[in-house]
Amino acid sequence: MKVTLWGTRGSLASPGPETARYGGNTSCVGVRGREGTVLVLDAGTGIRRMAATIDASVRRVDILLTHLHMDHIQGLGFFAPLYRPDVAVHIWGPASTRSSLRERLMRYLSPPLFPVSMRELPCSMMLHEVPCEDVDIGEFRVTSALICHPGPTVGFRIRDARGSVLTYLPDHEPALGAQAFPSLPRAWTSGGALAAEADLLIHDSQYSTPEYEDHVGWGHSSLRHTLDFATLSEAKHLVPFHHDPGHTDADIDRLMSDAIASAKPAYRVSPGLEGAAFDI
Repeated sequence: MKVTLWGTRGSLASPGPETARYGGNTSCVGVRGREGTVLVLDAGTGIRRMAATIDASVRRVDILLTHLHMDHIQGLGFFAPLYRPDVAVHIWGPASTRSSLRERLMRYLSPPLFPVSMRELPCSMMLHEVPCEDVDIGEFRVTSALICHPGPTVGFRIRDARGSVLTYLPDHEPALGAQAFPSLPRAWTSGGALAAEADLLIHDSQYSTPEYEDHVGWGHSSLRHTLDFATLSEAKHLVPFHHDPGHTDADIDRLMSDAIASAKPAYRVSPGLEGAAFDI
């Protein structure tokens, strides 16, 4: 599978010369299979550019939403396949005890927040609530599970026919409540089963260690916690992701360098740069 980062910023889109290298668009990752299957992980502002790369011959696209915070759905209305009547768009998102996935998405895809209502979109749209049993989408088998983040939030594990595994946990606080992290076995740690021995792990790394101490419970990880989680998961390749909107390129360079030098991970680390692509 080929994995492309179209938006790597967390919480708020942050364009500008000081964020140009890591990128200012919010969370969106494209996944393409050898047989042509197209998955879109989250619908942040990066989804607009991702849509421009989808060939006119594609007839089905699956969007996997980890949760419905604004930075993960703000680009949804600008996703071009929604306006094509010849395309089936399947949206997978977390269930809630209060309202359906459709009702919650319609709060954004309707006036006054957006000029076009969901019911007016010409595509063939189907909504699916997760977590659910493993599901096959084209050549991919997708596993979903609830993870630690405010509000209903899921992570995804995507396996292709060759056995390669991508795990996507863009908003995740596995260290919440732990005096030391990691303190529990992988099976008892939030997201541990999803990330186990992943070939590519894309994981929240929003804060520095001092910043995390001021934001415990906000649902995000420090970069050091991200590295420790990848070690616990026995991931083969880590992509730190969901950069804080207040961090410049220079800030992220420094944080990455210091954290990697301290943790000395035994696996490859590739900082999440908008536009970066990985073949796994």
